[in-house]
Amino acid sequence: MVGSAIIRCLLKNGYSNIVSTYLSNKPPMFSSPVRFYKIDLTNQLQSAGLLAQERPEYVFVASARVGGIEANSRLRGQFIYENLQIQCNTIHYSYLTGVKKLIFLGSSCIYPKHCPQPMKEDYLLTSPLEYTNEPYAIAKIAGLKMCDAYNLQYGTNFISLMPTNLYGINDNFNLLHSHVIPALIRKFHLARCLQDEEFDLIYKDIAFRDLGYDIKDDIQQTLKSAGITKDYVEIWGSGNARRDFLYVDDLADVCLFVMNNVDFKDLTVGKDEIKNTHINIGSGQDISISDLANLISEIVGFKGDLRFNTNKPDGMPVKLLDNTLINTLGWKPSVCLKDGLVNTYDWYLKSINQGFDLEQGIN
Repeated sequence: MVGSAIIRCLLKNGYSNIVSTYLSNKPPMFSSPVRFYKIDLTNQLQSAGLLAQERPEYVFVASARVGGIEANSRLRGQFIYENLQIQCNTIHYSYLTGVKKLIFLGSSCIYPKHCPQPMKEDYLLTSPLEYTNEPYAIAKIAGLKMCDAYNLQYGTNFISLMPTNLYGINDNFNLLHSHVIPALIRKFHLARCLQDEEFDLIYKDIAFRDLGYDIKDDIQQTLKSAGITKDYVEIWGSGNARRDFLYVDDLADVCLFVMNNVDFKDLTVGKDEIKNTHINIGSGQDISISDLANLISEIVGFKGDLRFNTNKPDGMPVKLLDNTLINTLGWKPSVCLKDGLVNTYDWYLKSINQGFDLEQGIN
């Protein structure tokens, strides 16, 4: 999702000498030429070889193993190992091959569970992390600290951006591994199809994308086990947790803005100790999961009930990033939540109808 958005942004702004990695069976599809390499960035030799061969001047580290509460809880070892490997390989060999500037993308999960709101950059490591995403958060903290350490020891110009919860084109819609917005979009879409008895659209959806659940003979029973019926949709948690959401094209825009306008030295002015030089990237406002679910159900056209499963975790009670630093540097987001959700749902339907994921599979 993030990698393809960055490439779209680069192409839109006239850049053409672009190299990207991918993991799917075939390279992503773009109207303009981009050189793609099928590379596993957790593999040290493959990562080192690519950077040594291409010698890029600028690097965006968008690759990561990510997921929602379910995936974070079940894949704790995989999440910390793969993210650490990706970061260490990409950052270290970017230094060794003389990369002029690097943008490392982290996550708002780096902040403590009971962090004061909105979360400022200096609140990092001030109290314990939220348990469900602790391995992922620790990996991302290690990445931003690695960038700081290399800047101080080797004079590199590596900058860390900590985006809030992202959504948009090319998101992951697998119900067991996705984040809240794609999960809700898909749940409400399938529930609306049940209401309208559009079973052909349900089969088409499931044939095109992995549902995340074992498909039983009775498709309605399968969907019910995923919390999807014609009468209600089940949502994890109480609905009271609040989140800050950013459309992925806004993130791509700020990545290019920082690459062109901000250097590490700009983030150290007035600091006695050089730490917490990362930059928060948020929307500037939050919304409860309950209100988010109601908004998505309205956009999709589902007319049933919302049931909140309080036996499932909420995660952090509130996550709202303080955007003061990036606003001061000269950037603000441009896509409001409702418009971003409409764009994402429109793309979701279009990708199924066309029979492939547009520009998907980028690291």
